[in-house]
Amino acid sequence: MPPIHLSSFTASSCIGKGLEPMLASLRSRRSGLQPCQFDTVTLSTWVGAVEGVDEEVMRADLAHYDCRNNRLAQLALRQDRFTEAVAATAARVGPRRVGVFIGTSTSGILQTELAYRRLDPHTGALPPDFVYHGTHNSFSVSQFVRDYFGLQGPAASVSSACSSSAKVFASASRMMQAGLIDAAVVGGVDSLCLTTLYGFNSLDLLSDSPCQPYDTARKGISIGEGAAFILLERVPDHLNADAVLLCGVGESSDAHHMSAPHPEGLGASMAMRQALQTAGLDPSGIDYINLHGTATPSNDAAEGKAVAEVFGENTVACSSTKGATGHALGAAGGIEAIISALALQHGLMPGGVNTQQRDLAIPVNYLLENRAQPLRRVLSNSFGFGGTNCSLIFSRAA
Repeated sequence: MPPIHLSSFTASSCIGKGLEPMLASLRSRRSGLQPCQFDTVTLSTWVGAVEGVDEEVMRADLAHYDCRNNRLAQLALRQDRFTEAVAATAARVGPRRVGVFIGTSTSGILQTELAYRRLDPHTGALPPDFVYHGTHNSFSVSQFVRDYFGLQGPAASVSSACSSSAKVFASASRMMQAGLIDAAVVGGVDSLCLTTLYGFNSLDLLSDSPCQPYDTARKGISIGEGAAFILLERVPDHLNADAVLLCGVGESSDAHHMSAPHPEGLGASMAMRQALQTAGLDPSGIDYINLHGTATPSNDAAEGKAVAEVFGENTVACSSTKGATGHALGAAGGIEAIISALALQHGLMPGGVNTQQRDLAIPVNYLLENRAQPLRRVLSNSFGFGGTNCSLIFSRAA
């Protein structure tokens, strides 16, 4: 595939709002996970909440989009001069030539949860101020981003569970290769809600302590929230050496089980191999892998088998950053794409936070401490329920 330039990007998560705070947290190995005190939740678990979401005030002309998910999106869009970068590109190529592709799993479902607490006691009707299409609807966040920038190009939401905001890169790449757009705003937004917390608890997938990816004592996930946005453009004639390019995309669907990964990592290995193929690389061309690494026993074991099958046992350095950020579900792929970009720009391979004793039954070269070295290419994995897998390869321009 032709490489695509990540000309601007930003992210907000529990380890920081914007690139500099997130990078500082990665360097200091700080986790943003805290005991869950979200809304009325009574579960014994830890979450990664983003500070300031409830205080974020929606722009007046976008008030009909007001919900936690879209407030989180707006908060993130205001960081790192991302709004100015998109506005400049839209002015140059035209608003019809900029697409919007955003991943989310539950969108603004919290708004519906809150609305059901206010049902009319006589008719059972939802409150009149509840706006489903602007909040809970999965397309809400994509339409919000489109309207926020005044864009007029194609727009779509991808909701493929935890691979959602990785797969948006593939959607945008296909549109650009087809000549339908010249640039795209891609990313992901997912916010805390009762549905995901109690839903994952019902599957016995929540940890009652901060999650420990690839640890012998791993017990499950810590749910996080976050937003990530990336402006994708065609590669210009001149780039800075630390510019980041998308150079490989791999997607697969093994459909092994509704919620469990294929035990041998079949779909995961297919996605990684396709990403290498589209990038024109062999496995030796990857310097670091940002693992999906959710800290469930089955997920980490299956992904580890897939990595070993594609790259060889205990070879390429890898880690999961979910011990720091929590699992932001539909936003995870976008957040970890940006972490991969920061790793390339700053020569940083982040060690897995909270992991104390690496599971030696999983034959991967898992980093327990940060490692500083120049990087050329990074692979980032995002695997969702139902076997919806996506692997992305990013590279430095030079």
